[in-house]
Amino acid sequence: MGLFSALLGNAGTVSQEDLLKDYGKLLISGEEIELGFKLIRDVFIFTNKRLILVDKQGLTASKIEYQSISYKSISRFSIETAGTFDLEAELKIWVSSEQHPSIKKQFNKSVNVYDVHNVLATHVLK
Repeated sequence: MGLFSALLGNAGTVSQEDLLKDYGKLLISGEEIELGFKLIRDVFIFTNKRLILVDKQGLTASKIEYQSISYKSISRFSIETAGTFDLEAELKIWVSSEQHPSIKKQFNKSVNVYDVHNVLATHVLK
């Protein structure tokens, strides 16, 4: 992920090996990382069981919040692809019956948003 994309708040793909090394301690038995993205300091990880949001807080990022969202609590989601002149694609996720998206993330063009859609659809639509 380039510095320009990071400054704009666009997420880029992170390898499964890096995610496992940094966040493997969060996984339960039988849980596997399927896809992950980094947005400046924050990370979101799609596993075969849930969505994990990692929010690094403060100037030194020494305080970290790990938010776990089960796929069954996601009521709907949408993706918006990047256009010809757009720099990013966007993901919106609604948890439970909220009126507005609980989660909004932007991806740079290096991310295949159809992969993100596929992971969500596979788990949410079970």
